[in-house]
Amino acid sequence: MHDVILSLASNRQQEQNLQEVRRRLGQILSDCFYSREIWTDPINSPRTDRYLNQLCQATTALSFDELTQALKTIEHDLGRTAADRQAGIVKADVDVLLFDGKRYHERDWDRIYVTSLIGDLKKNA
Repeated sequence: MHDVILSLASNRQQEQNLQEVRRRLGQILSDCFYSREIWTDPINSPRTDRYLNQLCQATTALSFDELTQALKTIEHDLGRTAADRQAGIVKADVDVLLFDGKRYHERDWDRIYVTSLIGDLKKNA
């Protein structure tokens, strides 16, 4: 089993989309623990829609590549498209921040949603 931390975000139908992301993650992850949700302002986006962000700490039997592909499928199934991305619409964004102790998306580790929420996960550990 692999230990993971994922970042979840949405700026369109935020509560509904994150709820569906969590439901889908429950199908591919074990021992899921979710941080609280926080609202953040967009960074480098053509839109002003606020983001709802959350972290997930879990374990998975999937390899890094298998997990990444599964997350892309979830995003796609929730309607994420390249055109929306260019327009700043993010129905669902799920990124691997940590996989078996290795950090990914290094810039995100300094963003307010990660620095604010990572403590929620440490409390659970």
